[in-house]
Amino acid sequence: MPHTEKIRIGHNSGSDDAFMFYALAEGHIPTNNLEIEFVVEDIESLNHRALNAELEVTAISVHAYPYVADNYILTPCGGSVGDRFGPLVVSKEPMSQEALAGKTVAIPGKMTTAYLTLRLFQPECQPEFVPFDKIAEYVNDGRTDAGLIIHEGLLTYAHAGLCKVVDLGEWWYEESGLPLPVGAYAVRRDIGEERIHKFASLLKHSIRYALEHREQGLAYSMTYARDMEMELADKFVGMFVNDYTLDFGVKGRAGAKELLRRGYESGIISDSVEPEFVQI
Repeated sequence: MPHTEKIRIGHNSGSDDAFMFYALAEGHIPTNNLEIEFVVEDIESLNHRALNAELEVTAISVHAYPYVADNYILTPCGGSVGDRFGPLVVSKEPMSQEALAGKTVAIPGKMTTAYLTLRLFQPECQPEFVPFDKIAEYVNDGRTDAGLIIHEGLLTYAHAGLCKVVDLGEWWYEESGLPLPVGAYAVRRDIGEERIHKFASLLKHSIRYALEHREQGLAYSMTYARDMEMELADKFVGMFVNDYTLDFGVKGRAGAKELLRRGYESGIISDSVEPEFVQI
C-alpha cells in the first residue's frame, strides 16, 4: 500500500474557499498520496495560526504575509483577488468618504487586507475589532459609526439596511491601476520543495475541477454560504473564484507587491517584504 502523508489545510469559512476545495473534499481527484485534513476557521484566526506556523497549508490575508514570510511561501493559485471591487465600508445612514476621519469602524481583524486597505485609504478612523459576521449588527445597533465588510457581506449589506460609504477595491484600482489581492494560500517551507509543489499542483487541479463542474461545486459550497440563496452564492463565488484564482498572473502579483510596499511605506507594516510565490 502506498505511503500517505498527512497535510492540514486551513481554509476560510466562506463558500468561495469551499468551492475551491470541492474536488478534494469529495474525492473527485487523486490526492497524490496526501491525506488531507481540513481546518475551517475565519480568516483572522487562520492569520494568527500562521504566525505560529501551526498548519502545513493555510489561507492567509495578503496583509499577513510579511509576518509569516520566514515560514511560508505563497501558492500562485487559490488567491482571492478583487478586480475593481473589494472590502466595503458601510454605515447605517448615508455618510461621505471624507466623514470617515475620526469615526469608529468595526474591523474584521488587524491582520486582514481589508484593514490594511482601510488604513491606506483613511488613516484617521478609529478601529474596533469585531468578528466579521457581527459587523453589520454592530453598525445597525450604533455601537460603531461604520463597519468594514468582507466575504458574503459584500452582497448582503443592503439587505441588512446598510449604506455603502466606499468600495476599497474601487478606490485601490483608481489609486494604483491594479487589482486588490485580499487573500492567498501559503505553504509551510519546512515541508520540503517536493511536497510544496505537489500541493500547489493539487490545489490548481481542484480549482479547475470546480470551475468545470460549477453546479456540483456550488451545491457543495452552500454549506458555508451563510444565509445566501444559490443564485447569490453563485454570484459571490464568481467574484472570488476566477482566472486570478487559477493564477495570480502579472497583475495579481503586482497588486500584492504594491499593496505591501505602500503598507510598509505608510508605517502600517513593520517589514519590507515582497510576496514570494511557488513556481509551478
